[in-house]
Amino acid sequence: MVKSMRPLAAMMPTESSMRHLLLVGLGGALGAMARHALGAWLQRLTAPVASGFPVSILLINVLGCLAAGAIVGLAMRGTAISADTRLFLLVGVLGGFTTFSAFGLELVALLRRGETAAAGLYAGGSVVLGVAAVLIGWRLTAVWAT
Repeated sequence: MVKSMRPLAAMMPTESSMRHLLLVGLGGALGAMARHALGAWLQRLTAPVASGFPVSILLINVLGCLAAGAIVGLAMRGTAISADTRLFLLVGVLGGFTTFSAFGLELVALLRRGETAAAGLYAGGSVVLGVAAVLIGWRLTAVWAT
């Protein structure tokens, strides 16, 4: 016998969660557009000296981390940044701009708590496992494409 399922209304997003989804979605779209525009401009600007090095992505990642640090720093110092604004900026805009800023925030949080072993594991694991996942995904396409 199948257990009764929750009513459909209980599974629907609440007004608050729908607002959060819209804030993140709008912010994400703006962040992605900014990353694309800034990345193209930086690529043109650095092409003569970069010779294949991904300077534009490096600069975008660093800029995203700078912005994330500033937003969190202001919020921690009691500056009036609402939860919705933080969600829009940190998860939405910066999530669309570069998720590397989230990596930086999490790593700094571990370090600030004195969890250096966890910070090292997180940093090393993120790089090694992330690169390995890219390589595996790339190799899987060779299997699927045949």
